[in-house]
Amino acid sequence: MKKKKNPIFGWLWTAVIIIAVVGLVRHFHIKSFQIVKQGVLYTSGQPRGMDYTRLLYKYHIAAFVNLRNPDEHREDNWYNEEVIWMKDNGVKYIELPIEKNTPTDGIPDAESCREFLEIMNEKANLPVLVHDSSGKKRVSYLAAVWMLKSGGFDLNQTIEKVKQIKEQPLTEQETEFLKSLVP
Repeated sequence: MKKKKNPIFGWLWTAVIIIAVVGLVRHFHIKSFQIVKQGVLYTSGQPRGMDYTRLLYKYHIAAFVNLRNPDEHREDNWYNEEVIWMKDNGVKYIELPIEKNTPTDGIPDAESCREFLEIMNEKANLPVLVHDSSGKKRVSYLAAVWMLKSGGFDLNQTIEKVKQIKEQPLTEQETEFLKSLVP
């Protein structure tokens, strides 16, 4: 006579497997990570935990550019973790704060654009990872600055990449900003 299996154990086992898979995917997923140009420029949201090590060894990141403001979520202790990791691993750490809640909605001013291009023109900084909290608007704008001013991309390629990074269509203000960058 066969033993009747208890369906609760089957459901429980399935739930454990799903939780494990979701945990592994989350563990190895870098928030909003995008390749703008392989070996030159990458963008992401706030790295955490082992993300720093994965970025260093897989993409050989030489410099991290942090776009977050000094008061932006410092209570979460990400800042200390980030700065200490950079120092311990010989990675250059550059702060280039760009306000996100302004009438320009995170679009960088001319000085921030100039500073970012200087960072990108310094060969010792390459490859660069530029990040903010979400890895969407502010990072996409600076990626666009580099793409149009130094990266050899045209306006249409840049618009497509910005939409990919932002994961949404461009606003009229964003489109005008990108057009203003075209020489």
